[in-house]
Amino acid sequence: MSRAGRERISGVDTAWLRMDLPTNLMVIVGVLMFEGRLQVKQVRRTVENRFLAYRRFRQKAVQDPTGSWWEDDTDFDIDSHLHQVALPGKAGKEELQAFVSDLASTPLDATKPLWQFHLVDNYAGGSALVMRIHHCYADGIALVQVMLSMTEATAKESLSLPAQDIEPPAGGEADFWEQILRPVSGALEGATRVGRNLLDQGRELAANPALAQEAIEGVTRKGMDFAGELARLALMGSDSPTRFKGRLGVRKRVAWAVPFPLDEVKVMGKALGCSINDVLLAMAAGALRDYLASKGDAVDGLQMRAVVPVNLRPNGKGRELGNQFGLVFLDLPVGIDHPLERLYEVRRRMQALRGSYQPIIVLGLLHTVGHGPKILQEQIAALLSQNASAVMTNVPGPQHPIYFAGLRVEELNCWVPQSGGIGMGVSILSYDGRIQFGLITDAGLVPDPDRIVARFHGEFEKLMWLTLMSPWEDADAAPAPASAEATPPRPASSRAKARPASRSSPAKIPRRFRGL
Repeated sequence: MSRAGRERISGVDTAWLRMDLPTNLMVIVGVLMFEGRLQVKQVRRTVENRFLAYRRFRQKAVQDPTGSWWEDDTDFDIDSHLHQVALPGKAGKEELQAFVSDLASTPLDATKPLWQFHLVDNYAGGSALVMRIHHCYADGIALVQVMLSMTEATAKESLSLPAQDIEPPAGGEADFWEQILRPVSGALEGATRVGRNLLDQGRELAANPALAQEAIEGVTRKGMDFAGELARLALMGSDSPTRFKGRLGVRKRVAWAVPFPLDEVKVMGKALGCSINDVLLAMAAGALRDYLASKGDAVDGLQMRAVVPVNLRPNGKGRELGNQFGLVFLDLPVGIDHPLERLYEVRRRMQALRGSYQPIIVLGLLHTVGHGPKILQEQIAALLSQNASAVMTNVPGPQHPIYFAGLRVEELNCWVPQSGGIGMGVSILSYDGRIQFGLITDAGLVPDPDRIVARFHGEFEKLMWLTLMSPWEDADAAPAPASAEATPPRPASSRAKARPASRSSPAKIPRRFRGL
């Protein structure tokens, strides 16, 4: 803290602040839906006493030649952040999707704290609350905790006042890096030194990607390390050309699917020997394949790369704001027609990535971007955007009903922002025993995201029927499901890399499923 009311923004959070583009705003958008009518006075009271208990949300992000700073907004006015609106026409799902699409395309006011709440008081006979918060404040895991701090388990409790202000965490970026790298510090011989080496490697390879080949050769001699993983990122080829990639505009389109029962997805995953995340990603790949095929595009053998966030937040740090996640690049086997073969290929690729240092490396690169020159930011943003077509995130929400300002939250949706030239975001959020798919697209590339999310249920039913048709008396059981899907595990070997999928790979499917 340099003086009262002013605090330096961390390198990672600065990176998300500086990656804002007119064609890709770094803003997380969420919607809470209610059957009853929210009272604006109660909403205002909840925001003032619960959301603003986080002092950070009374601060604005200021950039000057000395860096980026959190600065108290001495002219803070809640009326600049809380708005009451009414939808036109039937005020149903289509109208709400159009309204949220407009908000997702509109920048926040940089002269004020970067968040807004919009109370829609005539949605489907009830209400909806649209939240917009800039990514520089927090990641999805932390924002779920922020949401929970504004809610309670009963309607009466949700109208009560909370505890005192929640201050930003103490400790600097050195503490942050020590926490992030501690789980692998034994293998890496010292978290602090490794953190410095990682940033040095990131700067060097980002400035001169030709050095990546030398790093890979070193990996073959010494085994997998940070430099090798970083080299693979630098040499990763561009993603497949599809209608999901192209020049972006400023307009966004959002859509969401009817929620899925979480218990059924769990049972299916257990029966198939896959994690819940494997099942959901395979469903997404199938929906994207079917959409492309409906447009007459070639899909057989197609690979489509997605950026998947990985939570690096230490246990017990969920309530702290800020961004503490890395990224991995997952090749989605969109070109595989058979749902089970596609699912097991997704599982194989996810298991290969589970031993990757990619998440920590990308976090280090974002840290470097935050403290480095603008040209470095542009290089890293280009690396992320040219190598992927979508961002796909899975955030666990509360598995019990929650109440906001006196009313029960019936449905919960969110949309993840995309960086650089990525034009699609798939958000998976679980709440109260259901799973919600949200989709945001560039309006020029995909003007009809509702036609994609409508296909998720068809993919779910295909997998469900194939599971039910399985000859369970067969003793050839599928492998046990993977665990801790959001946590980066042990280092993998240099050969743990996704291979191009083949449509004639029956070995990927356990014996009892073959022929279905």
